[in-house]
Formats: sequence, structure tokens, C-alpha cells
Amino acid sequence: MRIVKLSSQSLLFPSPESALRDPNGLLAIGGDLTVPRLREAYEHGIFPWYSPGKAILWWSPDPRAVLFPAERHLSRSLKRFLRSNPFCITLNHDFAAVIAACAHRPHEGSWIGPEMLHAYLQLHLLGYAHSVEVWQQGQLVGGMYGVAQGALFCGESMFSHVSNASKCALMAFCRHFAAYGGELIDCQVLNAHSAQLGAREIPRPRHQFLQQLSDLQRKPLAPGCWLLQVLPPQ
Repeated sequence: MRIVKLSSQSLLFPSPESALRDPNGLLAIGGDLTVPRLREAYEHGIFPWYSPGKAILWWSPDPRAVLFPAERHLSRSLKRFLRSNPFCITLNHDFAAVIAACAHRPHEGSWIGPEMLHAYLQLHLLGYAHSVEVWQQGQLVGGMYGVAQGALFCGESMFSHVSNASKCALMAFCRHFAAYGGELIDCQVLNAHSAQLGAREIPRPRHQFLQQLSDLQRKPLAPGCWLLQVLPPQ
């Protein structure tokens, strides 16, 4: 298989089934990060991930890491932590600050460059991308953002400036999303952090993740899901 170079004249992507095995999920190169192209990508289980200043790379890994909200896992220590109620958790109060914090990781590096920042801010302004913010004494200390696809939410990135902030963001969002009819959170690639919270891998093929994506895109959420609001801690 060969990596497809995207045409600037077309928004079409190759089938996710044609993605490379090594590196896992690499599907295409090039194109742009305009809202129409990003929407086309997410509708087909494809997302951009590349180093700032380099060519845009598009991915659809197999297996796919997902989190079913009902399967979210709170450890005993996290439950004790939540009982202390140290945070105020909000939805869509400051998307720009959340994605900027995800991009600024001095000790880790980041794949979120200026082009990505601008692109996802445009998605947010048009109502397609959303953020969860974690506040402590009025300061933003954690959060996450992603792209909505009906009853499926594509998680993109999260950050934490204090212990447990990003975990609390995800747990609060799981509860909120499920309450409005959300059924699945796409975590893209499994890591120790997401696995600890209940994420697991499922196959990508059309009878698994891609089929669920297609089905859930057509399921509307209850009204008010994405309105600015304060979320219960978990």
C-alpha cells in the first residue's frame, strides 16, 4: 500500500481500510485544515496528526481506542479525590484557552501548532468542536477538547496543570455526554492514561468502529447538550 497525496481540488479521502499497518493508521498526506476537509475526515473516522511545520498527515489506526461512558472507571483514590470537590468543571466556557494549553507543553512537546489551533477554533465557532474546562480558585488547571459526531465524540487532546484535573474533565464529560444520549468517545490510540479510565480497543473495520461511527452520527443528542454550563464532577 502507498500513502495517498490529497488533492487541493477535492475533499475526498481514501478508504480508511487502505491505511498502512506500519506506521499504524497512516492514510494520506497533504491537503489542508479547512473546516469542510476536517468535517469530511471526522465523518469517516480520520484525523490529522503531524509535527508543526511539516506536511499534514491523516490517520485512521486499527485497532481504535474507545471509551463507552458506562464503562468509565474511577479508582478508589480518584473517588476519594472527587469527594473533596476541589474543582469547578465547565463546558464550552473557554475553548481557545483549553486548546492553547494542550498545545503548550514545554516538557512534552506538542503536535498542535498554529495551523491546528486556528483550524479547531474555527470548528468550535461553528459548533462542531467543544471543550471541557477544569477550574481551581478561578484558574484554568485542566481540560480537554474534541469534535462532535452525533452520539459519538472524537476526543482530541487534554491537559492537566494539577493532579487529576484531566481525569476529572473526562469523567465529568462522560457522565454529561451519556445523560444527553451520547454513546461512545473516540480516544484514537490507547495509552496508559485512557486505559486507566476505562478505554479499550476495538477493531477499525466497517463492522466495528467505522460502523458504530456511521450509526452514531445519525443519532441526535438531547437539546442543550453543548450549551455553556457547569458540569457535576463525575
